[in-house]
Amino acid sequence: MCHVIVTCRSMLWTLLSIVVAFAELIAFMSADWLIGKAKTRGGGGTGSGTDPEERGGPPEPHHPTLGIYARCIRNPGVQHVPRETLCGPYAENFGEIASGFWQATAIFLAAGIFILCMVALVSVFTMCVQSIMKKSIFNVCGLLQGIAGLFLILGLILYPAGWGCQKAVAYCGHYASAYKPGDCSLGWAFYTAIGGMVLTFVCAIFSAQAEIATSSDKVQEEIEEGKNLICLL
Repeated sequence: MCHVIVTCRSMLWTLLSIVVAFAELIAFMSADWLIGKAKTRGGGGTGSGTDPEERGGPPEPHHPTLGIYARCIRNPGVQHVPRETLCGPYAENFGEIASGFWQATAIFLAAGIFILCMVALVSVFTMCVQSIMKKSIFNVCGLLQGIAGLFLILGLILYPAGWGCQKAVAYCGHYASAYKPGDCSLGWAFYTAIGGMVLTFVCAIFSAQAEIATSSDKVQEEIEEGKNLICLL
Protein backbone atom coordinates (compact mmCIF):
# COMPACT_ATOMS: atom_id res chain seq x y z
CA MET A 1 0.00 0.00 0.00
CA CYS A 2 1.35 3.39 -1.03
CA HIS A 3 1.00 6.11 1.59
CA VAL A 4 1.10 9.49 -0.12
CA ILE A 5 2.83 11.84 2.32
CA VAL A 6 2.82 15.56 1.50
CA THR A 7 4.49 18.10 3.81
CA CYS A 8 5.39 21.71 3.20
CA ARG A 9 9.09 21.00 3.54
CA SER A 10 9.10 17.97 1.24
CA MET A 11 7.03 19.79 -1.39
CA LEU A 12 9.31 22.83 -1.22
CA TRP A 13 12.36 20.60 -1.59
CA THR A 14 10.79 18.85 -4.59
CA LEU A 15 9.90 22.13 -6.30
CA LEU A 16 13.35 23.60 -5.65
CA SER A 17 15.03 20.46 -7.00
CA ILE A 18 13.04 20.71 -10.23
CA VAL A 19 13.64 24.46 -10.61
CA VAL A 20 17.39 24.11 -10.01
CA ALA A 21 17.73 21.31 -12.55
CA PHE A 22 15.89 23.28 -15.26
CA ALA A 23 17.76 26.51 -14.45
CA GLU A 24 21.16 24.86 -14.79
CA LEU A 25 20.13 23.06 -17.99
CA ILE A 26 18.84 26.25 -19.61
CA ALA A 27 21.93 28.20 -18.56
CA PHE A 28 24.25 25.50 -19.95
CA MET A 29 22.47 25.51 -23.33
CA SER A 30 22.33 29.31 -23.57
CA ALA A 31 24.72 31.46 -25.59
CA ASP A 32 24.40 34.38 -23.14
CA TRP A 33 27.47 33.69 -20.97
CA LEU A 34 29.54 36.53 -22.45
CA ILE A 35 28.06 39.65 -24.04
CA GLY A 36 30.46 41.04 -26.61
CA LYS A 37 31.17 44.66 -27.39
CA ALA A 38 28.77 46.42 -29.75
CA LYS A 39 29.33 46.03 -33.47
CA THR A 40 27.72 47.77 -36.44
CA ARG A 41 27.79 47.39 -40.20
CA GLY A 42 31.39 47.88 -41.26
CA GLY A 43 32.20 48.79 -37.68
CA GLY A 44 35.43 46.87 -37.62
CA GLY A 45 35.94 45.25 -34.23
CA THR A 46 38.48 42.79 -33.05
CA GLY A 47 39.22 39.43 -34.52
CA SER A 48 40.06 38.30 -38.01
CA GLY A 49 36.99 39.81 -39.67
CA THR A 50 35.70 36.41 -40.67
CA ASP A 51 32.85 36.28 -38.12
CA PRO A 52 29.46 37.09 -39.67
CA GLU A 53 28.79 39.88 -37.20
CA GLU A 54 31.91 41.66 -38.45
CA ARG A 55 30.98 41.42 -42.14
CA GLY A 56 27.74 43.29 -41.93
CA GLY A 57 24.46 44.01 -40.22
CA PRO A 58 22.03 46.85 -39.54
CA PRO A 59 23.49 50.24 -38.60
CA GLU A 60 22.29 50.02 -35.00
CA PRO A 61 24.77 48.51 -32.54
CA HIS A 62 24.47 44.81 -31.87
CA HIS A 63 25.99 42.87 -28.98
CA PRO A 64 26.96 39.35 -30.06
CA THR A 65 26.89 36.76 -27.29
CA LEU A 66 29.08 33.74 -26.69
CA GLY A 67 28.37 30.65 -24.62
CA ILE A 68 30.34 27.54 -23.80
CA TYR A 69 29.58 25.95 -27.16
CA ALA A 70 27.01 28.31 -28.72
CA ARG A 71 26.85 31.90 -29.94
CA CYS A 72 24.35 34.51 -31.14
CA ILE A 73 25.30 36.90 -33.94
CA ARG A 74 23.58 39.51 -36.09
CA ASN A 75 22.06 38.09 -39.26
CA PRO A 76 24.69 38.85 -41.92
CA GLY A 77 22.00 39.38 -44.54
CA VAL A 78 20.86 35.89 -45.51
CA GLN A 79 17.69 36.56 -47.46
CA HIS A 80 15.81 33.37 -46.57
CA VAL A 81 16.35 33.91 -42.82
CA PRO A 82 13.96 36.62 -41.53
CA ARG A 83 15.36 36.74 -38.00
CA GLU A 84 17.65 39.61 -37.01
CA THR A 85 19.76 37.41 -34.73
CA LEU A 86 21.10 33.95 -35.51
CA CYS A 87 21.81 31.64 -32.59
CA GLY A 88 23.29 28.18 -32.59
CA PRO A 89 26.35 26.11 -31.76
CA TYR A 90 29.65 27.30 -33.15
CA ALA A 91 31.22 23.93 -32.31
CA GLU A 92 30.09 20.96 -34.39
CA ASN A 93 31.70 18.51 -31.97
CA PHE A 94 33.23 18.49 -28.50
CA GLY A 95 36.76 19.01 -29.83
CA GLU A 96 35.77 22.29 -31.50
CA ILE A 97 34.79 23.98 -28.23
CA ALA A 98 36.93 27.11 -28.14
CA SER A 99 39.03 26.36 -25.04
CA GLY A 100 40.27 23.35 -23.16
CA PHE A 101 39.02 25.05 -20.00
CA TRP A 102 35.56 25.34 -21.56
CA GLN A 103 35.69 21.68 -22.52
CA ALA A 104 36.37 20.83 -18.87
CA THR A 105 33.59 23.22 -17.86
CA ALA A 106 31.19 21.44 -20.21
CA ILE A 107 32.10 18.06 -18.70
CA PHE A 108 31.67 19.17 -15.09
CA LEU A 109 28.46 21.09 -15.75
CA ALA A 110 26.98 18.25 -17.78
CA ALA A 111 27.77 15.78 -14.98
CA GLY A 112 26.23 18.07 -12.37
CA ILE A 113 23.15 18.76 -14.46
CA PHE A 114 22.65 15.05 -15.17
CA ILE A 115 22.66 14.31 -11.44
CA LEU A 116 20.29 17.20 -10.74
CA CYS A 117 17.86 16.01 -13.41
CA MET A 118 17.87 12.49 -11.98
CA VAL A 119 17.25 13.84 -8.47
CA ALA A 120 14.43 16.07 -9.77
CA LEU A 121 12.81 13.03 -11.37
CA VAL A 122 13.15 10.93 -8.22
CA SER A 123 11.91 13.77 -6.00
CA VAL A 124 8.46 13.56 -7.60
CA PHE A 125 8.07 10.01 -6.28
CA THR A 126 9.17 10.80 -2.72
CA MET A 127 5.56 11.61 -1.86
CA CYS A 128 4.83 7.90 -2.20
CA VAL A 129 8.19 6.22 -1.58
CA GLN A 130 10.43 7.59 1.16
CA SER A 131 13.05 4.85 1.35
CA ILE A 132 14.73 2.23 -0.80
CA MET A 133 16.85 -0.63 0.50
CA LYS A 134 16.35 0.84 3.99
CA LYS A 135 18.01 4.08 2.88
CA SER A 136 16.12 7.38 3.01
CA ILE A 137 15.57 8.71 -0.49
CA PHE A 138 15.77 12.25 0.88
CA ASN A 139 19.21 11.64 2.36
CA VAL A 140 20.48 9.90 -0.78
CA CYS A 141 19.15 12.68 -3.00
CA GLY A 142 20.64 15.31 -0.69
CA LEU A 143 24.03 13.63 -0.97
CA LEU A 144 23.74 13.51 -4.76
CA GLN A 145 22.80 17.18 -4.86
CA GLY A 146 25.87 18.00 -2.80
CA ILE A 147 28.03 16.07 -5.28
CA ALA A 148 26.32 17.85 -8.20
CA GLY A 149 27.04 21.18 -6.50
CA LEU A 150 30.74 20.33 -6.34
CA PHE A 151 30.75 19.53 -10.07
CA LEU A 152 29.06 22.87 -10.76
CA ILE A 153 31.62 24.74 -8.65
CA LEU A 154 34.51 23.14 -10.56
CA GLY A 155 32.90 24.00 -13.90
CA LEU A 156 32.21 27.62 -12.94
CA ILE A 157 35.74 28.10 -11.58
CA LEU A 158 37.31 26.78 -14.78
CA TYR A 159 35.05 28.71 -17.15
CA PRO A 160 36.68 32.18 -16.70
CA ALA A 161 40.10 30.61 -17.27
CA GLY A 162 39.09 30.20 -20.92
CA TRP A 163 38.43 33.88 -21.56
CA GLY A 164 41.85 34.21 -23.15
CA CYS A 165 41.06 31.80 -26.01
CA GLN A 166 40.97 33.06 -29.58
CA LYS A 167 37.18 32.87 -29.80
CA ALA A 168 36.68 34.94 -26.65
CA VAL A 169 39.26 37.51 -27.80
CA ALA A 170 37.35 37.90 -31.10
CA TYR A 171 34.24 38.83 -29.12
CA CYS A 172 35.79 40.66 -26.16
CA GLY A 173 38.85 42.40 -27.58
CA HIS A 174 42.56 41.85 -27.15
CA TYR A 175 42.46 42.75 -23.47
CA ALA A 176 40.50 39.58 -22.73
CA SER A 177 42.51 36.96 -20.87
CA ALA A 178 42.06 34.32 -18.18
CA TYR A 179 39.62 35.67 -15.56
CA LYS A 180 39.53 39.04 -17.36
CA PRO A 181 36.59 39.40 -19.79
CA GLY A 182 38.05 42.44 -21.53
CA ASP A 183 35.34 44.43 -23.32
CA CYS A 184 32.71 41.77 -22.64
CA SER A 185 30.22 41.72 -19.82
CA LEU A 186 28.78 38.65 -18.13
CA GLY A 187 25.39 37.50 -19.36
CA TRP A 188 22.36 36.18 -17.51
CA ALA A 189 23.32 32.55 -18.17
CA PHE A 190 26.50 32.86 -16.09
CA TYR A 191 24.61 34.40 -13.17
CA THR A 192 21.85 31.81 -13.51
CA ALA A 193 24.43 29.03 -13.32
CA ILE A 194 25.90 30.58 -10.15
CA GLY A 195 22.45 31.03 -8.60
CA GLY A 196 21.55 27.45 -9.48
CA MET A 197 24.77 26.22 -7.89
CA VAL A 198 23.95 28.03 -4.64
CA LEU A 199 20.40 26.66 -4.64
CA THR A 200 21.78 23.17 -5.25
CA PHE A 201 23.49 23.27 -1.86
CA VAL A 202 20.35 24.78 -0.33
CA CYS A 203 18.42 21.78 -1.69
CA ALA A 204 21.03 19.39 -0.29
CA ILE A 205 20.62 20.92 3.16
CA PHE A 206 16.84 21.15 2.87
CA SER A 207 16.56 17.45 2.00
CA ALA A 208 17.40 16.65 5.62
CA GLN A 209 14.49 18.81 6.75
CA ALA A 210 12.20 17.04 4.29
CA GLU A 211 13.32 13.70 5.74
CA ILE A 212 12.56 14.86 9.28
CA ALA A 213 9.11 16.12 8.25
CA THR A 214 8.05 12.90 6.51
CA SER A 215 9.34 10.62 9.28
CA SER A 216 7.83 12.55 12.19
CA ASP A 217 5.74 10.87 14.87
CA LYS A 218 2.59 12.54 13.56
CA VAL A 219 3.11 11.00 10.12
CA GLN A 220 3.67 7.56 11.64
CA GLU A 221 0.51 7.91 13.72
CA GLU A 222 -1.60 8.70 10.67
CA ILE A 223 -0.06 5.77 8.78
CA GLU A 224 -0.99 3.46 11.65
CA GLU A 225 -4.52 4.82 11.52
CA GLY A 226 -4.76 3.52 7.96
CA LYS A 227 -4.66 6.83 6.12
CA ASN A 228 -3.23 6.67 2.59
CA LEU A 229 -3.17 10.44 1.90
CA ILE A 230 -1.33 12.42 4.56
CA CYS A 231 -0.98 16.20 4.21
CA LEU A 232 0.93 18.11 6.87
CA LEU A 233 2.12 21.72 7.16
